[in-house]
Amino acid sequence: MKKTLIQKLGLLGGVSFLSYTAAVVFAPLAYPGYNWMAQAVSDLSAANAPSLALWNQLSALYNACEVVCATVVCIGIQGKKTRLLRTGVYLFAVMEWVSAVGYRMFPLTDSGYAGTFQDVMHMAVTALVVLLSIVSLTVIITAGAKNKACRSYGMCAAVALSMMLVGAVGMKLVPPQYFGVVERFSVFAATGFNAALGIHLFRGKAVGETQNDQEEKA
Repeated sequence: MKKTLIQKLGLLGGVSFLSYTAAVVFAPLAYPGYNWMAQAVSDLSAANAPSLALWNQLSALYNACEVVCATVVCIGIQGKKTRLLRTGVYLFAVMEWVSAVGYRMFPLTDSGYAGTFQDVMHMAVTALVVLLSIVSLTVIITAGAKNKACRSYGMCAAVALSMMLVGAVGMKLVPPQYFGVVERFSVFAATGFNAALGIHLFRGKAVGETQNDQEEKA
């Protein structure tokens, strides 16, 4: 079956993931002394970071593609699957927009936390992103548990949420020299799930049968 434009745009989620991965992997090359095992990813894009220019180049497709992918998934899933799943996907898309806009407006002023107004807002954005991520993924997991037609979404959401929890708990438990290792579980969780949503859309998982059709088969 020929893919629609909306479905093809879902592949931008994968492009976003690859762009972000490239930035995380290669931006440290422009940051002398950066220790990826101990430092946060956000240090690479701090306002005064020597790696900022390279980070912006490598992650140029990340923000643009992630919000486009999340938005087209919302369009593609309208009236499909279950209301609970759609609610989770919509909340996840809101999180992607908050992340894309918020972190651009309020990058860290310095590596770590300098305590300026901009840093405080960066932390506020982070808190909102984390809250929306947890809520949206939990809703999607619940939708997958309740309806077998949504199961693949639920499984991907469960993996993403597990990665976030590993990162959150690990950052509290591991020695400071390994902070960056566990933190990367969290930062890759959302962009990875975004890519998974895009693949679902491309493969037709979010289009086709109506909600009633799915519920009759469940």
